[in-house]
Amino acid sequence: MIKLKQVITEYNHWDGLTQYIDRIESYYEIDFSQALGNCKTILESVGKEICDKNGKALGKAPSVNAVLKNAFSSMGYSNTDLVNQISSSLATIAQQIGNLRNEIDPNAHGKTMKELQLRNDKVDILTREFLINTVESVSVLLIRTFETQNQRTPSELLVDTLDYGEAEEFNDSWDDSFGEFAMGEYSYPASEILFNVDKQAYVTEYNTFTESE
Repeated sequence: MIKLKQVITEYNHWDGLTQYIDRIESYYEIDFSQALGNCKTILESVGKEICDKNGKALGKAPSVNAVLKNAFSSMGYSNTDLVNQISSSLATIAQQIGNLRNEIDPNAHGKTMKELQLRNDKVDILTREFLINTVESVSVLLIRTFETQNQRTPSELLVDTLDYGEAEEFNDSWDDSFGEFAMGEYSYPASEILFNVDKQAYVTEYNTFTESE
């Protein structure tokens, strides 16, 4: 899922999806039911995150179909828009992915030994590629659309991406100015406290420092 990985690299906020991509790639050939389960999880996670960030309420235990429709709706696509019609079709495919996963899941409803051996053969390689590519395309479209509508400044992006160890010169300068703070038997440098207590303030001061340098 190269395209989805690239999008996650661009938008670090979605890094949590990487674990599901790894599982999909690991189980793609040996147990496709597990790959499908993680595909469904990716679609639900992306859709629910967008709905949550856009203040779009979801009912209790919504289907993946409903989650994706609401995600597109929360980004301004009306029912008359071509994109929304396409999204509805893709959401239906996503729902069927869940149904197919249940059909070939070795843990669902019990299987005979022969059924366990043949379950992966129910989904040929071309169908697998189509399903995986569909999930990737929908996820990339949703994430890019959402991120485009919610473009953040370089400073805001740093809040997600800047690690404490990457700003050694700034940390030393800040600690020279404010020293360490003792709390009983514990003592912490001012820069580390600022980083962990108020990351946005830390980034603001870091930017001021680098610009002055």
